[in-house]
Parts: sequence; structure tokens; C-alpha cells
Amino acid sequence: MVDISELPDSSLVASPVMVGAPVPLIEKFALGDELENAYHALDGFLDGRLEALLPYEIGGVNTIVALALGMRLGMPVIDADIMGRAYPELQLVTLTLYGVKATPFSLADEHGNRVVMNTVDNDWTERLGRTIAIEFGAICPGMGYVVTARQAREGAILGTLSKAQAIGAAIRRAEAEKRDAIADILEVTGGVLLFRGKIVDVQRRTAKGWSLGQAVLEGSDEFAGHSMTVHFQNENLAAMRDGQLAAVVPDLITILDSDTGHAITTERLRYGNRTVVLGVPCDGKWRTPAGVALGGPRHFGYDFDYVPLEELARERQLTR
Repeated sequence: MVDISELPDSSLVASPVMVGAPVPLIEKFALGDELENAYHALDGFLDGRLEALLPYEIGGVNTIVALALGMRLGMPVIDADIMGRAYPELQLVTLTLYGVKATPFSLADEHGNRVVMNTVDNDWTERLGRTIAIEFGAICPGMGYVVTARQAREGAILGTLSKAQAIGAAIRRAEAEKRDAIADILEVTGGVLLFRGKIVDVQRRTAKGWSLGQAVLEGSDEFAGHSMTVHFQNENLAAMRDGQLAAVVPDLITILDSDTGHAITTERLRYGNRTVVLGVPCDGKWRTPAGVALGGPRHFGYDFDYVPLEELARERQLTR
């Protein structure tokens, strides 16, 4: 792992990513030769040679994809990413806010098929890329957003791998000392405790290359007598407590195992899970008018405007 300052301004970097729905990933582990094939398809298309990898997202499988590929190829992975969270669509990255094109963008499958797209804009990269991913088995590796280190320094969200390490270290310390990890996680992330309770219903379907649905929680402890519904599209998008908004994208909504503090991703949400729901403020790039327009609630079809997590917490008197 390297700091972006360690790379010359002209170094070419790109972002590997899994395209598709996370549920098929449980049965179709798409990190075999196809991951390197996606890299070579893109690298062979470029005039210059790629010199480092820039994670696509932080905290999800696409963080691991970059680390795994970097390990296999002996390439440095930059301590940064282009979401500062996880989003379900290829164009929902901070580089889009800076006018960076996603293409050329490569995809590969386990049969040896490779595709390199050149699209008119990043929305079309998402549309065509997801269609190809469906044909490739509902999930496949891809790679795009070729930028210089100088562009990455401006448009990416820096230091996020280090922050993820700090969160993991806090959880491990709490486990070793037999303490509740939630308070330490809140301290590291600057987050807000949104809810504590048991999952009593999960509705999930895979459609158009996404895992769509919602999880319903019944409150416990200080939230006894209350309920929360978390809506997701691959990632958690909106949390409603007793029918009122508690958190929404682009802020982060994370569901954790209440005993261990480990994250429960949307494809692993199950009836009976005892959970804690946290909200974490997003990076400032997403709170600009352009950021909210690109990745805010109305993009996902919600009929309300974005309200920062901190304001909602004050209004709802949520626990910090």
C-alpha cells in the first residue's frame, strides 16, 4: 500500500471492480483468472502502462479486489478509493464529479471472454457494463477510470484504506479486551448509533444485476418498542425509524453484528440477526450539490431530499 504522494504525477492508475449483484458472488467466486484478464484487457488497450491500482470503494468486496490483484501482479495499491463508501452503480464515484470518463472499461469472465468498452458517458458505462455482467453470470470483474496520479490526488478520497485498518484494529482490540466494540467504532468513524435490535424480516430479490430489498428490525435495549427498515440496492441506501428518515445516501449506513461489531453485508442479512445500525458521515465531496445530485436519494427514486446525518440525529434525538 502506498500513499498517493509516492507516485509521480504522470503515473497511470486504474480501479478494479466487481460488476453485478453480490448474492451470486456467494456461489460464483469471480476472483480467478478473470480478474487478471480484466486487468490485461485494459492495460493492453492503453498507450501507457498502468503503474498502480486505486480501489473502487472502501469497506466492500471491491477493496479486497484491488488488494488481491495488487498482490498477484506485484503492483502498489493506493491508500485511497473513488467512493469513500460503497455504491451499487459504476458511475457513482467521485471521479465522475471531476469529469473523468470511466472508459476505456474492461470486463472479463471465467470462460476467457474479454470486453473493452468505450462509451459516450459514465451512465452508459453503467448501463452497458451491467448488461454484459448479467451475460457473464450476474457478476464479473471489470476495470476502468484510468487517471494520472495527479488526477487521483484531486478527485479520489484519500487515506481510506488506513481508516479501514483503524476500524479493524479497534474491533480486534475490543475483542481481545472483551469489550463492546460499538463505542470504539463510533469513535473512529465519527458515526451515530441509529438503532439496535433484531432482524425480523428480510425481503430480497435479484433484478437487473442488483440485489434489491429491505430488512426490517425490531428494537431492543434503548430502542425497545421502535422499528427500523433499511432499504438496499446492493448497499444500504436509506434507514427509516418508525417511518421517519434516520439516514440516507450519500451518508453511510452500516449494519453490524451486535456481539462482534463485524459488518453484515446485504447478501448476508438473515432473520434473527441481532444487530446495530450505524450512520457515518460521507466525505465532503458527496455533500456538494453535484455530489448529492449524482449519489443522493433522488438518484435512487426516493421522493425526498438529502439531509445530513448529523441534522437528522439532532431532529430524531438519536444516540451518539
